[in-house]
Amino acid sequence: MANTTAEETVDLPQMLPTVSPRPQHLQPESERGTPPAGALEAENTVEADTDDGASSQADETWDEGLDSRSVGNHSASTSLSNSVRDYVFENTRRYHKYMEGRYLMPNDEPEQEREDMKHAMCVNVMDGKLHCAPLESPQKIIDIGTGTGIWAIDSEFSGYSVLSPIHWLTRPKVGDEFPEAEVVGIDLSPIQPTWIPPNVRFIVDDAEAEWVWPANSVDFVHARHMCMAIKNWTQLLAQTYHSLKPGGWVELQELRFHLQCDDGTMAGPEQYGFGRFVDLCMAGFRSFGIDPLAIEKNPELLRASGFENVVEKVWKVPIGTWPRDQKLKTIGLYNRSMLVDALQAVSMAPLTRGLKWSASEVEVFLIDVRKSLMDSSIHSYLSFHVVHGQKPGSV
Repeated sequence: MANTTAEETVDLPQMLPTVSPRPQHLQPESERGTPPAGALEAENTVEADTDDGASSQADETWDEGLDSRSVGNHSASTSLSNSVRDYVFENTRRYHKYMEGRYLMPNDEPEQEREDMKHAMCVNVMDGKLHCAPLESPQKIIDIGTGTGIWAIDSEFSGYSVLSPIHWLTRPKVGDEFPEAEVVGIDLSPIQPTWIPPNVRFIVDDAEAEWVWPANSVDFVHARHMCMAIKNWTQLLAQTYHSLKPGGWVELQELRFHLQCDDGTMAGPEQYGFGRFVDLCMAGFRSFGIDPLAIEKNPELLRASGFENVVEKVWKVPIGTWPRDQKLKTIGLYNRSMLVDALQAVSMAPLTRGLKWSASEVEVFLIDVRKSLMDSSIHSYLSFHVVHGQKPGSV
């Protein structure tokens, strides 16, 4: 099979939701370098809404009820030993105990709910899809860094759906495309639901440790939002390649934390609070050997690892409700709400453990960062990258 590479820039989905009340049963860069050669950028231009007054008023209305803490709730599995289910508490947040310190972000309920909101946002950005790889009747699927397990459960593989406010309104279908597939989620934290579909299971392990899956045994490996966790992508992809069957697919989905702006409304990080936040967090993660912007090299790494038919897609994801287009306003609203809730979770450990800030210094710093995120005169955005590749050979 010939080794081919394709690059594609994708517009945001055609159908996005308007927010309505939740149904009752759901209630309770210090181095801003130029991307490496060949890195794909989203090329479509997002037009800003020129009605500043309306935008400001819309912000107040759109933000109402969209705190990601309202998305849902998950409880740890009672089938695991107490040692694995133990936690570490630090600076008001809860972290994993198993392989303590390996992952720098918390695993408490607010973070779980924020991750579920991010899942819903990304599914909407991808026009309701959970993957882009062209799968054909996969029998075994691995979800790396499964977190709450929402991707594994709310998938056409399992035939089940985890309902969140966004999903409930926008999920185009609850499919059963691959009901015979076994879906295995792996994570350091046992924070998945106690109820799961019969063809889904979860294991507690480190994705960068030696894999338990033998050679040529897996059809699809999915990893999302792992850029702030993985230290050695080359090793991870080597294990992925080893375990995949010939013809199997790997897909990496990442929100790239590199701020961009097309119309000059965003100042540098010295003047823009969220820009300084991104730079400092990048420095904090790098002090632990983690480069969150390593995802820019994912297409190149896939090819270097032996994968072919590599395709990358990129979407612009606005921060806030500044776009003129109504559907982009919706995506931007969800993104901003998710980012506001992420500020403490993303920064506390990297800044206190890595850069030796005090917790109070972090909290004071975040006051200005929150204000900057709510400024609709700044037309900034992030980009969402999805790249997949295929192991050579026949399925």
